[in-house]
Amino acid sequence: MTRTRKPVGRIAFVGAGPGDPGLLTRRAHDALVDADQVVYDRGVPESLLDAVRAQAKSDAQFSPAEGVPGDVAKVLISAARSGLNAVHLVAGDPFGHDSVVKEVQAVARTAAHFEVVPGVGQAEGVATYAGVPLPGVRTAADVEDVTTLDFDALAAAVARGSLALAVDAGDLAAIRDGLLAAGVDGATAVGVTGDGTGDTQYTTTSTVDSFVAAALGFTGRVVLTVGDGVTQRDKLSWWENRPLYGWKVLVPRTKEQAGAMSARLRAYGAIPCEVPTIAVEPPRTPAQMERAVKGLVDGRYAWVIFTSVNAVRAVWEKFAEHGLDARHFGGVKIACIGEATADAVRAFGIQPELVPSGEQSSEGLLAEFSPHDEILDPVGRVLLPRADIATETLAAGLTERGWEVDDVTAYRTVRAAPPPAEIRDAIKSGGFDAVLFTSSSTVRNLVGIAGKPHARTVVAVIGPKTAETATEFGLRVDVQPAHASVPDLVEALAAYAVELREKLAAMPAKQRRGSKVQGPTALRFR
Repeated sequence: MTRTRKPVGRIAFVGAGPGDPGLLTRRAHDALVDADQVVYDRGVPESLLDAVRAQAKSDAQFSPAEGVPGDVAKVLISAARSGLNAVHLVAGDPFGHDSVVKEVQAVARTAAHFEVVPGVGQAEGVATYAGVPLPGVRTAADVEDVTTLDFDALAAAVARGSLALAVDAGDLAAIRDGLLAAGVDGATAVGVTGDGTGDTQYTTTSTVDSFVAAALGFTGRVVLTVGDGVTQRDKLSWWENRPLYGWKVLVPRTKEQAGAMSARLRAYGAIPCEVPTIAVEPPRTPAQMERAVKGLVDGRYAWVIFTSVNAVRAVWEKFAEHGLDARHFGGVKIACIGEATADAVRAFGIQPELVPSGEQSSEGLLAEFSPHDEILDPVGRVLLPRADIATETLAAGLTERGWEVDDVTAYRTVRAAPPPAEIRDAIKSGGFDAVLFTSSSTVRNLVGIAGKPHARTVVAVIGPKTAETATEFGLRVDVQPAHASVPDLVEALAAYAVELREKLAAMPAKQRRGSKVQGPTALRFR
């Protein structure tokens, strides 16, 4: 009789690092993606947990670690014996916590397979994000119990250079008293950083004598940096000095389109809030698109002009329905408005013949589109697949140039449902520092479903048509890039923020307080 061997699971103790999901190691990411059960510590930020959940198995179980180390170890061992892969996710590095070391010891006494995945320590990681170097001989530690600290050793570390400690905010007074009692000069520079590596990281600098008062309002885990390195923050601070750091930016785009823009905004330090204003749906009747696809295959068209990524997607979806691919575009030239649209075409293995070199709009395309020549262009028809609410500018301009135009509804744009009440209130009350509009429809639909952005909100638009619509709705346009693309739009907003900061820095204090310049940069100077 053959006995079926019971599957054996694995246990991993994974360091989450100081909080920024981007600081998870590749090994940590792989262990979490493969996990069936994740037990996490209270020190792991919710933003990191959200990022982990988004990539984990659909049936993976997440639960907070509760009880003493032995209790957590029992949960992990039980899961492994049931054939599951279990992870204990801890802030910083696993071996930076005495409790986790005890859990590893308990697991090691069993036959369970386990591994320990290092993570960036909270103290060192946050010090780097705060712009405090810790070169040479120094001390960096993630402290669970302040009563175990050797303050004489810490004082010696400060004398040699700098130290960084990750502690509970409620323990700051005890650490101040311990450092002073150990002989640390009260005038020594100190930095206290809250929400380390997070979207709202904030560092206050003072001295050993005064840092407890300076850190009033900080809660949870903070990182304390002490010594010469703190004095270098003015030049080395980078995370909190990014152009859009702390800006809450409204991104009114469809869910499919918002991701790339939000990623670019985060790279500049902004906190994006995605609010879909339109939803893309198929045309009410498919007959037009069916004829258009047949015409493409039969050689009816000389050109196809794509005005948006949605139009590209609509045509390719229709191609897929009929078992067609890029080969069936043979002999047809393609023009695109905007690099994003062109990239969507290139993704299918086709290089567009024409993308306007100047203004990315209907007018910009028409300025470079050749008139129809009966000798050079034996086929004189153009396919224009686009939204149901598109303007007639492009079709009319092509007709004036002698082309026959099949203006086909490839997709419909419908107004999305209103966002939650708190977002609507924030839009109307100035809770957002900036809003980025990428089309006229995003302007119309945002105002329709949520109301008009407050006058203090910086308005950035992708191009002249969008600017016209924003102005029609009574909005002040502050930012418009030279080229109509998402990367250029975000870059232009970042440049505007830098210019704003420089203007405010040059103002006398009294003028700053009376300045009408908007944005979080202005608020910080006030």
